[in-house]
Amino acid sequence: MPVLASDIENVIRTNLPVTHLEVVDESSGCGENYRVLIVSEAFEGKSTLARHRLINELLKAEISQIHAFTQKTLTPKQWAAEKP
Repeated sequence: MPVLASDIENVIRTNLPVTHLEVVDESSGCGENYRVLIVSEAFEGKSTLARHRLINELLKAEISQIHAFTQKTLTPKQWAAEKP
């Protein structure tokens, strides 16, 4: 059974205070390749590696069922600085 974008979104929203979240299936709908952008205050004071480890742990079951997973994790301040 393929992993759905809604599955990934539900796990993240249930476990983190999320300011902004994008979950994109880059595999034309087959659920094998996902890209996520997560903006959360939970990332404050954490290195990029610590942020990614946190997300990887939360999504361990989902990631084990897909081919590729790319994540970008930002604090609300970083997100505000990146927006045009």
